[in-house]
Amino acid sequence: MCCLCCLYSREPQNPVELKANSWILSLLCHLLSSSEWGANEVDTGTFISALGYTSADYYSKLVKNIVLSLVTELKRNQFNGLNIHGRVSDDHVNVVSLFCVPLITLPDVTPLLEALLTYHGGESQEVLSSVFLEAVNETFLKKKIDLCESAVLSLWLRHLPSLEKATLHLFERLISTQTSSLEEIACIIRDSLLPQVACHPAIFRIVDEIFKNALLETNGAPEVMTIIQVFTQCFVQAHQKDNKQHKFPLKAYFPHLHQPLVIALLKHPFDLPPTLWSQHLKYITDMLKAVVEDKSIRVSSSFLTRSLRSFADLFESWFLFVHFGEWADIAAEQLLKSENESSEALLWLLAFYYNPHNDKEQRTQTLVEARAVYDRLMMLFSCTNLSVTDLQAAASTKTDTRQSCTKRLVRHLLISFLLFSSGGHKIAQEFISHVIVASNTTNEVLGLLIRTAFRFNQLGLKTQKVVKLVNELLQELRFMD
Repeated sequence: MCCLCCLYSREPQNPVELKANSWILSLLCHLLSSSEWGANEVDTGTFISALGYTSADYYSKLVKNIVLSLVTELKRNQFNGLNIHGRVSDDHVNVVSLFCVPLITLPDVTPLLEALLTYHGGESQEVLSSVFLEAVNETFLKKKIDLCESAVLSLWLRHLPSLEKATLHLFERLISTQTSSLEEIACIIRDSLLPQVACHPAIFRIVDEIFKNALLETNGAPEVMTIIQVFTQCFVQAHQKDNKQHKFPLKAYFPHLHQPLVIALLKHPFDLPPTLWSQHLKYITDMLKAVVEDKSIRVSSSFLTRSLRSFADLFESWFLFVHFGEWADIAAEQLLKSENESSEALLWLLAFYYNPHNDKEQRTQTLVEARAVYDRLMMLFSCTNLSVTDLQAAASTKTDTRQSCTKRLVRHLLISFLLFSSGGHKIAQEFISHVIVASNTTNEVLGLLIRTAFRFNQLGLKTQKVVKLVNELLQELRFMD
């Protein structure tokens, strides 16, 4: 039966597949109505008899009839509540879930799958078979069935291994897929239903913990940071669309962190006029500094003043900032546009984003090197006649001991310079084709430009010169890749 269901086409594309579907359903009806099974099969004849039906009732529309009957029975059972005499036993529901396993891919069975997933028995332990839950999750991840959001939420709440597998499956798909825009990444993420069901705080925290482990295992890989950023955007959008009367406030999903910082980061850049971006970034920087530099912070959850000194606190604050990494991109952009007085705060924020190290000396060294590069870039900002050599000299260091995180920060500053200075526009393509490709950082810069293009698109920018340049650079990097 499992093999037959695997052959069934959910969306038949031609007359042959339509004919095959009809033959498969006829054969399934014959197998289901038979009272004799092979030695290794379940005796469903006894099962059907126990429901009060005869085999003859099922020859024409057997599958639909069974599904309709069982769905009605499960719904009636839920309404009976504590009325023991009117309830179906949990063992019976368990048998029904096992009965569905070989039929999972059939569209006619989907209502029963959803009824089972949203059903809760009278006992505290799980009434559905783990074999059933694993099979449904596997089939759903392979896109062989469609389930309503409430059924998926129930599946992942009652079977955490399925939630973990779904999250890892999404990660693997995003990492292995060559996406050309953040819109494509967001589409894949939304299609997984993970952001939507993450509106349940228990789901969100488990998914977030998996993200955290991925970030640690990859040593803060830019691709992983981008995935977390886009997932957070999709989650916030899903939360805003959630019309439940008693939904949790967004800050409740980050309960152990400094709440004013959470609220500040949750503020979407496009909810503020661009003229206030630098001011808001300074506000974020001041709060992060208070955590990182061991200043005492009043934590709203306990209403007690305590010092956040441990590395764990520092990491959690950085991980929170990674969720809203769009502010880091805007900080790099504002550095090339803002007045001198805000540059110190913006450089500190970028240094923290790229080097969240517990060692104050390392952070200071990163900040010193970033400041030196920034100052040299600002000296070139008004020059209209630049060469690639000039830009390389501005980014150079006397020694070759620059840390990898500092190199990433410097590259970010260089790309911002190319995009937002008139002299940078003229040498951008040459710089990308010769310097970036030669340094083997194409994917990193490609990701940065993709995020920039996404932000420009959200702002509705279409005709500006910088938008055209970003698209040209993206096209060139993809061609080289």
